Amino acid sequence: MPSRTNRILEILTERERVEVTELAEVLGVSQVTMRKDLTELERRGLIRREHGWAVLRSADNVEGRLAYHYEEKRRIARRAAELVRDGDTIMVESGSCCALLVAELAAAGRDVTVVTNSAFIAGYVRDAPTVQVVLLGGIYQKDAQVMVGPMVRACAEGFYVDLLFAGTDGFSTRTGFTNSDQMRAQAVRDMASHAERVVILTESEKFGRHGTVPLALGEKDVCVITDDRIGAAVRDELAAAGVTTL
Repeated sequence: MPSRTNRILEILTERERVEVTELAEVLGVSQVTMRKDLTELERRGLIRREHGWAVLRSADNVEGRLAYHYEEKRRIARRAAELVRDGDTIMVESGSCCALLVAELAAAGRDVTVVTNSAFIAGYVRDAPTVQVVLLGGIYQKDAQVMVGPMVRACAEGFYVDLLFAGTDGFSTRTGFTNSDQMRAQAVRDMASHAERVVILTESEKFGRHGTVPLALGEKDVCVITDDRIGAAVRDELAAAGVTTL
């Protein structure tokens, strides 16, 4: 994805709705060029245009979320990939950092099996010859391209792995890691019950907010991989909650 369209999606992720003229000015291009970029993003279903404005179609769209803090997420994904060995079977929950982790493994030619509830991830690495994907069944959430519901739990029962990689919408000392969707939070819990360790992949800004649904990982061994902007106070809060920061 070109860097300019990445930046457009980053701005819309932050603000949801921006005037086309302002976007062109911020990015230093003509309005004609900006309209071409927006036409392409609209064609891909990521935005819609209305009377001189560009509007993010869905904050839950994985492809759009990939563009937000893309380079930070790639660095997080690369660090996470160091935990995976050739021949491993891992579980990977839906999320932009998680998708980039699997893409890193695929690009490196790693011989791994990925058990996931993310149809997006399955499609994202469909051409990778060394990555085998097992897609868990369930109810399909269209925007997030993820499977949820009791079938996820039933399918996950056929596996037990060392590592589950998952995302989060936030963290608080009271609730722990959170999600903003009840069914996706339950999918994480169902997958976590069949993993020895849970690795949370997230940008540090998530620690300044929290979602509405606790992931409720219980006594599970949990660690976090995040970016370098995480503060000492947050590290202390995580440590007090029994969470290791890698």
